[in-house]
Amino acid sequence: MALGQFEQQCAGSALIRPAVCGNSPLRSFAHGFTLIDTAITLVIAGLLLQMVVTGQQLIHNARVRDIIAQQVAVEGAVMAFQDRYHALPGDYAMATANIACTPSPCLNGNGNGRVEAGTGGAVHEEILAWQHLSAAGYLRATYRMTSDSESVATPNNTPRNVFGGYLEIVFDTDWGYGANTVARHNIKTGNFIPVAVLSEVDRKVDDGRPGTGRFQFSRYAGFGPAPVNGGALGACTDADTPAASWANRADNDNCGAATLLY
Repeated sequence: MALGQFEQQCAGSALIRPAVCGNSPLRSFAHGFTLIDTAITLVIAGLLLQMVVTGQQLIHNARVRDIIAQQVAVEGAVMAFQDRYHALPGDYAMATANIACTPSPCLNGNGNGRVEAGTGGAVHEEILAWQHLSAAGYLRATYRMTSDSESVATPNNTPRNVFGGYLEIVFDTDWGYGANTVARHNIKTGNFIPVAVLSEVDRKVDDGRPGTGRFQFSRYAGFGPAPVNGGALGACTDADTPAASWANRADNDNCGAATLLY
């Protein structure tokens, strides 16, 4: 019997009880999901969710590898430059004579053994370092410092991390925790990096802690807001001490770190 005929018979017959008509198997089939339909829907939803989670994890892992590879490459370039010229990039006082820069000639550092950030009005060696490295053939990209008055990182004179923050090679105390007074040469990752990425980088290459080891937290920001530490709202670390941990639960996407050289 067709569904329409059954409904008409229900409406016009005193012999069929209303309860029977109202709970017709045909009516239930026509107006609702079967258990099989529901199961298929749940399976598809589960597969889609798994694909999203897997995709996010793949992206996260790729970003971690990018940061590690960039830090390793810069460290290797600095070591190779020093081995060849017996000086640090940016600080090299004989660059004009020994490196072919564009524009020419190369700017010189002051040769005091430290890559300094324009101390006392001097040339910003932390920017000049990238021109020395690229002109000497230790970087794939080309970076130029056109005059000794340049004091701000730009895409023309400084490389950036995968999230857009500027890297830095410098001799300073801006790493670890706030009370740190020990100056060391280091390679800054730049800011705008999610704390979960830096935490994973630290776990893979060092001791997993932002206040100890060779890979530590840094507040450096070439542009934009500086990363925050110490457990404050939106901080990258849960304390401002050597015993701090990366604040992964805060899910902050503006963090930075530094690889200590020597």
